[in-house]
Amino acid sequence: MALDYRKCAQEITDVIGGAENIVSAAHCATRLRLVIVDNGKVSKKELENVDGVKGVFESNGQLQIIIGTGAVNKVYDEFLGINHIEAASKDEVKAAAAAKKPIWFRAIKSLGDVFVPILPAIVASGLLMGVVEALGKAIPGFADTGWYAFLDLVSNTAFAYLPVIVAISAARVFGGNLFLGAVTGLAMVHSGLINAWAVGGMAASEIPVWHLLFFNVKAVGYQGHVIPVIIAVWFMSTLEKWLHKHVPEVIDLFVTPLTTVLVTMFLTFTIIGPIFSTAESYILEFAKWVITVGHGIGAAIMGAIYPITVVFGLHHMYNVIEAGMLAEGGLNIWMPIASAANFAQFGACLAVAIKTKSQKNRAVALPSSLSASLGITEPAIFGINLRFMKPFICGMVGAACGAIFGSIMKLGATAYGVTGFPGFLTINNHLKYAILLAIAGGVAFALTMVVWKGDDDQPDDEAKAEKKAAKAAKKAAKKNGGDVAAAVAAPAAAAAAALRDAADMPKVMGTEAGEVGAPTKGKVIPYTEITDETFASGVLGEGVGIVPEEGVVYAPYDGTISSVADTQHAVGITGAGDMELLIHVGVDTVKMNGDGFKAFVKEGDEVKKGQKLIEFDRDKIKDAGYADTVVVLLTNSDDYNEFAPEA
Repeated sequence: MALDYRKCAQEITDVIGGAENIVSAAHCATRLRLVIVDNGKVSKKELENVDGVKGVFESNGQLQIIIGTGAVNKVYDEFLGINHIEAASKDEVKAAAAAKKPIWFRAIKSLGDVFVPILPAIVASGLLMGVVEALGKAIPGFADTGWYAFLDLVSNTAFAYLPVIVAISAARVFGGNLFLGAVTGLAMVHSGLINAWAVGGMAASEIPVWHLLFFNVKAVGYQGHVIPVIIAVWFMSTLEKWLHKHVPEVIDLFVTPLTTVLVTMFLTFTIIGPIFSTAESYILEFAKWVITVGHGIGAAIMGAIYPITVVFGLHHMYNVIEAGMLAEGGLNIWMPIASAANFAQFGACLAVAIKTKSQKNRAVALPSSLSASLGITEPAIFGINLRFMKPFICGMVGAACGAIFGSIMKLGATAYGVTGFPGFLTINNHLKYAILLAIAGGVAFALTMVVWKGDDDQPDDEAKAEKKAAKAAKKAAKKNGGDVAAAVAAPAAAAAAALRDAADMPKVMGTEAGEVGAPTKGKVIPYTEITDETFASGVLGEGVGIVPEEGVVYAPYDGTISSVADTQHAVGITGAGDMELLIHVGVDTVKMNGDGFKAFVKEGDEVKKGQKLIEFDRDKIKDAGYADTVVVLLTNSDDYNEFAPEA
């Protein structure tokens, strides 16, 4: 029986609190993306029971309702009509969701947005600093050579001019001119100022003072500071945007940048810099005190709390503290806490992988634990530990134990953003760091093995939700019969001929109904390693991901096109034995609004294996900041007894 799209849309509307509770609505290839006025009026359990809904979750302020390829656009159209609202773009929904967040949350998110992009520069400098220091100790006389001086200069550059890097990144986040942001950062470390690191050895009378109106400003640079830079660039960006709106166009080109730079620099050196550099110093001292207080008790508390901040997406706020510690010329003593927390989640997740009787849970837990051991814990936390809760709590205990050891042993790193096994490249003592990881991971692993009772610990409502999602996936093909006009009018004639030899398409999965060939060339990975929680969870079906070597998608078997995304980045194909396949190019690429994608088929087209379906621009995807992994999922994989992915 086909899904009643209008009934589905009406039931969703009723459960989320009606039209008055909707801020905006959009959709992608598989889900409705809604921004809600009051989330307290939404009953997720009732929403999951709506016929046609395969799953519900919240992400980045959006209520995301998984419906599936082919049906979501039809439900969306009905949803707009029922609620008398206009379609919104993905960017508009994203903006609406962000505006709903509390101001403190937006501030913390902005800090993360500033520091995450500059991570490669910090990591590269930190790693090189560790190498240079090790060579200086291992090779007598090396510290007096030109090579040492050269490598020392290269490794210190990012930290010596950190305010400039931070200023450029902040200008991008706050919507200001990048070059004006660079000028702001450069001015704060100008060679005409006394270097902040040299002030400590100078008498007060040696420091030049500027008399600006009623301000007495010490001509000292801001090396070792990041918060004053961010505040200054935020002000600069706000002022610049205001001037662009109010200054006549005929003089905007020179009045706006001149006024922006002059006013920003004056306020930075007279008010913003002195106030926030002092505040930052207090914050850093407080952070150091927290880590070392009570013989490491403070570090233990922060280690236990750390994974909770990851759950809420707040962990990037620590980057400010870590960058400040490094900019001061010292070690990053926060890194051992983060590393203990991440490695403890690895230990807990590994225990689940060993103890679980569910093949599906094991398939998620093993790669997720490996990811956590390398410092990327989101798959382990969201995919396993937090879902069962007890492993998550055991991970918090392990983190506390490892963090207290790191504090007592005075461990520190020369970079931030590197934890787990890669942390060996930046840590100041390899043996003690290895012991820290063993304590954190070992305690979490042992506790989980004892405390977690296995799959019986899975909550009843979650088990029911998984069962419902599986049933919904089994019926996906039957519910999405092409009885509505094509969503996209793309020329089918161009795809009339098979452009790839079927023999050149190795098998990536198979069922008793037939085989699925690789729709594109590249490295095949398990679907659980796809960097999107919906795809990786299996709620849309199991399959594989392909890291592509080319920008073309071909039909993996003979079949019928059941859906084509409006943005032309995803297609659905029905094949022999009712196999329903979703091919989705990239992760979050729906936000590109079709730029870089071209579909050669439309809904209802009959296709042959090897026929071209989509062309996509890999460079555009990467430039937009998204992964170009091609997602290949059999949405009704549970229908087959012999389903076997090749990764």
